[in-house]
Amino acid sequence: MLCGLASLEEIFRTEHGAVLQCSNKNCYWLEFAGDCTPFKVADFISFRKQVDTIAVDELLCAPTSSSDLTILMPFRSQRCFVLNVTEVVRLKELMQGAKFMMELPGVIKDCLKVSSLQSY
Repeated sequence: MLCGLASLEEIFRTEHGAVLQCSNKNCYWLEFAGDCTPFKVADFISFRKQVDTIAVDELLCAPTSSSDLTILMPFRSQRCFVLNVTEVVRLKELMQGAKFMMELPGVIKDCLKVSSLQSY
C-alpha cells in the first residue's frame, strides 16, 4: 500500500500497471500484478535495466518447462517477481513507457536549445 505522506505523480500507466514518482520521498512506486513496490531512484533504474535485459524470444523458444517463468529480485526490495512470459511482456512495456516519459523533458529541452540557436 502507498504511504500516506506520499505526493505521487503518475509517470506512465498501462492497463496492467503504473509507475509513479513521489516527490516527498524521492522515490518511485511500481504498481504491477496487484501490488505496489517502492524503489529508490537508483534501484528503480537498476531494476528497469534488469527488465530490459530479459530476452522474450529466448523465453518463447526455450525447450525446457522452467523457462516459462522469470524470477526478478530487485535490489533492496522485499518483493520478488515471478513472471510468466505474458507478464514479462507487460512489465517490459510498462518500464519502457516510464523510461520514455522520464527522458522526454530532457529531449524537449535539447530540441528547444537547438531551435533557438538556429534562429539566430
